[in-house]
Amino acid sequence: MKIRTDHVTVLVIRPAGRSFEFLQLRRSAEDYLGGTWQTVRGSAEPGETSAQTALRELKEETGLTPVEFYTLGICENCYIAPADTLFHSPTFVALVNLNDAVILDREHDAFRWISRQEVADQFMWPSEAPLLQAVCQILDNGPAKAHLRLHP
Repeated sequence: MKIRTDHVTVLVIRPAGRSFEFLQLRRSAEDYLGGTWQTVRGSAEPGETSAQTALRELKEETGLTPVEFYTLGICENCYIAPADTLFHSPTFVALVNLNDAVILDREHDAFRWISRQEVADQFMWPSEAPLLQAVCQILDNGPAKAHLRLHP
């Protein structure tokens, strides 16, 4: 089995009234996992930190730049059987403005915003459940919020 630590996960969130919405991107049909709805993910380039990778992947996949940027302080752990690879992916939260335009790359063919109330039912991977719970510490101004904020 291989172990990879050069991968990141980015949850993209925008304000929606008194709540928040989460961005999902649909993978292009010809791409790996084509037709599935995902969050922003990607692999580091040589010399990049995980935070730099997260910001680059966010920009490449969505055209978005965060107004606030956080680490969750936890990793998403996922085993991909066909590759016999265990991924340990540091997870980040990118808060964007409500009216920022999403500009998709060629890996994706559609996007949607999911309300906070629906998020648990719309994100498909079991490894995402703890991430979605942890992000509430940031959204609800929990005690760790100030310590998780990054200033890229």
